[in-house]
Amino acid sequence: MIEVEGVLVRFGGVIALNEVSARFTAPVAGIIGPNGAGKTTLMNVISGFVTATAGRILVEGEDFLALAPHRRAHRGLRRSFQKDQIADDLTVFDNVLVQLDFTLAGGAAKRAEVMRMLDVVGLADRAGRIGAELTGFERRLTDVARCLVGRPRLVMFDEPAGGLSVEETHRLGELIQGIHGLTGAQTLVIDHDVELIARVCAETLVLDFGRRIAFGPTADVLADPRVKAAYLGTEEVAP
Repeated sequence: MIEVEGVLVRFGGVIALNEVSARFTAPVAGIIGPNGAGKTTLMNVISGFVTATAGRILVEGEDFLALAPHRRAHRGLRRSFQKDQIADDLTVFDNVLVQLDFTLAGGAAKRAEVMRMLDVVGLADRAGRIGAELTGFERRLTDVARCLVGRPRLVMFDEPAGGLSVEETHRLGELIQGIHGLTGAQTLVIDHDVELIARVCAETLVLDFGRRIAFGPTADVLADPRVKAAYLGTEEVAP
């Protein structure tokens, strides 16, 4: 369970997150909203890249905001970014292996885990290829594999489907849906692809101007007139 409690973030005089609260219990949950709504800021607070003015974030009851960013990674936090973090001069295998540097497992165990996760994402036969030779989709799959190693507890994806084809997005969605069964981790997904969010996320948080405007089962949230007005570009109907 991921509990966001009254998270407030200020950048000077701008309130980026205005006492946002949500309790994520589903294996896969979404965070959506228009550009500038505070979605990535919330992920950055969870990661430790942005410091909250107030509030708490609990992951399985542990207050992550009390931990240094590298300690959060040690506790099982994994994330990808809008721009992939793949090193062009490293092989696919080594791009994933570096994620295990902090673990105490032996070299053979680490190598076996890397190959297992590369097989899961469909890149086992490309393990020796360097990052510069990968397609955009292969780079994204390598990013996913990096998030799966080292016994993750919470995996966060920031617009993972950006630039992907319909077929590639469908494959990515299948991988995201399988993360909980494979590792036991919860997953949070930010994406502008509403079809992807509707397909893979059981519950969704909607932000607008740093405020929570809806949270709950994804189908109900996407049908909410306030969400349609803020995010889907339709006119809100007054009650």
